[in-house]
Amino acid sequence: MAGQVRRHGAHIADHGVSFNLWAPTARSVELLEANRPPQRMPRDDDGWYQLLSPTAHAGTRYQFRINEDLVVPDPASFFQPDDVGEPSEVINTAALRDAALYPGRPWADAVIYELHVGAFSEDGTYEGVEKRLPYLRDLGITAIELMPINDVPGRHNWGYDGVLLNAPNARYGRPQDLKRLLRAAHALDIMVYLDVVYNHFGPQLNYLHSYAESFFTKRHTTGWGPAVNLEGRDGAFVRQFLIENALMWLRDYGFDGLRFDAVHALKDDSDQHFLAELAETIRHKLPDRRVHLMLENEANQADLLDRTKGRSRHYDAQWGDDFHNALHVLLTGEDEGYYHAFADKPLEHLARSLTEGFAYQGEVFALHNGPRGEPSAHLPPEATIFFAQNHDQIGNRALGERLSKLVSPEKLRQAMALVLLNPHIPMLFMGEEAAVESPFLFFADWTGEAAESTREGRRKEFSHFKAFSTPETRSSIPDPCDERTFQASKLDWNEIDRSPVCAQFRDLTSRLLTIRREKIVPLIEQGFVSAQRELLGGDPRQGGLNVRWQTKRGQTLQIVANFADHALPLPELVAGECLWRAGPVEAGDLSPGNIIVRLGR
Repeated sequence: MAGQVRRHGAHIADHGVSFNLWAPTARSVELLEANRPPQRMPRDDDGWYQLLSPTAHAGTRYQFRINEDLVVPDPASFFQPDDVGEPSEVINTAALRDAALYPGRPWADAVIYELHVGAFSEDGTYEGVEKRLPYLRDLGITAIELMPINDVPGRHNWGYDGVLLNAPNARYGRPQDLKRLLRAAHALDIMVYLDVVYNHFGPQLNYLHSYAESFFTKRHTTGWGPAVNLEGRDGAFVRQFLIENALMWLRDYGFDGLRFDAVHALKDDSDQHFLAELAETIRHKLPDRRVHLMLENEANQADLLDRTKGRSRHYDAQWGDDFHNALHVLLTGEDEGYYHAFADKPLEHLARSLTEGFAYQGEVFALHNGPRGEPSAHLPPEATIFFAQNHDQIGNRALGERLSKLVSPEKLRQAMALVLLNPHIPMLFMGEEAAVESPFLFFADWTGEAAESTREGRRKEFSHFKAFSTPETRSSIPDPCDERTFQASKLDWNEIDRSPVCAQFRDLTSRLLTIRREKIVPLIEQGFVSAQRELLGGDPRQGGLNVRWQTKRGQTLQIVANFADHALPLPELVAGECLWRAGPVEAGDLSPGNIIVRLGR
């Protein structure tokens, strides 16, 4: 029936399995069910092909044949046991749901630990992550965030070029193994978030163009090619597909939140933007859950983070790239690439991020030659997630160096204290808590033309950097499609478990997180009413800062830090308790690398 809403994918029904495929530009579709003759699927006026198979069941392998020629997996497949291009498997995702739901934790409690399932443990599986959960719990981590686990071609990939959004990558285990990881985390009171990508699909084994051309649109473009179509009649089915994906992870697997990648690339001129519909639908469908929704949004759109009576209308927080970029410039002195837009006055950018969330709130952004961002001073601190490192800022370096390879231990400790003891939500990248020195590189397992274009694109990307300005220096950039690049990016747990340096930084992280839990989280729960900032040293490019936040109950949190290579006069400190001090205060001076955190009135 025309206009009827369908459910994408294969679903267990009363008398078999209902197979559904939206293929508006296909002339014909056949269901290829294992050990059965091909079955022609009827089509409705909206381009949906649907068939109820009485012989199919959970575990059945199947594919679709398009136009009597092209054999493809289900684009809404819930599992691909033998890689992306092979048959899909019917999974009863409803059977994964828990009768008693984990209640989650308040957003103020969140201390996020980002990890890549394949690189986090030696065996690179969900089980490998599960074994290390007690380590993370003891450290003070309250939430882990998995980089995308949707299926991609090959043996290893960051996950941001997925082609089957519903299918957990079989390289990490079966759906039941993923569910076991979440249950184990919840048993330790650790939330689990998932990074999802809706703005583009990967370059290999994405068959949507072959039978659903209108899944994409030529009205908009992105940095990854044609934009996903979110507008008009056909766009409604695409929106439904993506919303169903978000609900599946949250409802069936029990994820406690989602981080939406690069939402500035979701181009939509509809009356209601897709991002608003997505958040409102999730909130409506899961009213009794503590579901945390996070954005990566280069556009710095504060309206998506607005609160009503203290609660998020749409999204809880955005990744604070401005904070990271300014901090990185101050710590390293680097000013190339996207750091260029923060190199003019990094201290001022950092201070503004700490007190108002965004550094760019409508000012001209050097990399875009146009305005970027919206006013954000009205947002609470917990509307931004702050970090000194993450997968992007490490892995998108040519050699994947962590801060531990770029700055002194003193600066590393200063950065850790700043990230963990401010009232914004903190995030660590796997291994950061122990100051590991192993790289995290960009890796993928493409073949053929896609592999070659990725190699060349990677080298071209860094051709404007002084260190890689010649063909000889660019040849030193690791090949993303080489197995050794992936292996080099795996955490070395022997180093973490045995190195005295790692032990020292683990202890530092644990002590800082204890202070955060006992002293900072209660302030976030009270709510902040104002924030002030002062630059120390008279130079916005280097020096120090003095930042104060006031709560509704009259308490003041103060952070004073010196990023210069010389001592600075110590500003007036609030009377009260010293939560942290990295170094001595001599004759009223703040020593280089020092950071003082105080709580008073």
